[in-house]
Amino acid sequence: MTDQSPSYHYAVIGRALKIIDEAGPALTLDGLAARMGMSPAHFQRTFSQWVGVSPKRYQQYLTLDHARRLLAERHTTLATAQDVGLSSSGRLHDLFLTWEAMSPGDYARGGAGLTILWGWFDSPFGPALVMGTDRGICGIGFSDEVGEEAAFVDLASRWPHATYVENPEALRPWALSAFAPSAGAETPLHLIGAPFQIKVWEALLAIPTGHVTTYSEIATRVGHPSAQRAVGTAVGRNPISFLIPCHRALRRDGGLGGYHWGLPRKRAMLAWEAARTGM
Repeated sequence: MTDQSPSYHYAVIGRALKIIDEAGPALTLDGLAARMGMSPAHFQRTFSQWVGVSPKRYQQYLTLDHARRLLAERHTTLATAQDVGLSSSGRLHDLFLTWEAMSPGDYARGGAGLTILWGWFDSPFGPALVMGTDRGICGIGFSDEVGEEAAFVDLASRWPHATYVENPEALRPWALSAFAPSAGAETPLHLIGAPFQIKVWEALLAIPTGHVTTYSEIATRVGHPSAQRAVGTAVGRNPISFLIPCHRALRRDGGLGGYHWGLPRKRAMLAWEAARTGM
């Protein structure tokens, strides 16, 4: 593996983002590079090429103030987003996504008769578990907070009667396109959830990269303005982390709210996207 391979960059940036988040703004470039086992110049070049900004600038994106600034300056009204074409037929958060949803009857059977492939991949946000059917990616989870076995059980429990087959090679093209926006490859998604959940996930898909919305706005968009708690639950049950961007849903006061795979990862995703969109 060369230091120019995608896997190398995913691993380096994943570790770096975690270190930056844990250490806070006091961490210097020299200190960060030393912890990464790289020279400051080489690390800064690698980081800036992949993330889009310097490590110091990225640190600024991790703060709570940044989340509040996003809400003030880049709050997306979902009705407007739909009107300008940020929908299933448009280009979403710098990735070409297409999706189809499982029928309610099929979902009610808990995945019976469905074969789900799975494998582990490097990502900018740590080791990622990717699951997919013959129609597309149906699950993405992360292991840093809970461990690989617990992450697998978490996703697989959504569809308890499905057949699970480890086959990372079959999923690799989709996984690479999921975590490499510049690749330009289409990433198909297979949404497997209850009808209300799918409505919420479709609303999340309308939020552009570098923008955020609120749980109350999502509730209004799906036709249940008073169902913010139910919307929050559906957001938390989103099985396709990052691609269905539940990390872009914030509280009205600018608070991050919850995140199924841990708030450090939510901050990292928002910061990573802001860096790539010039926020």
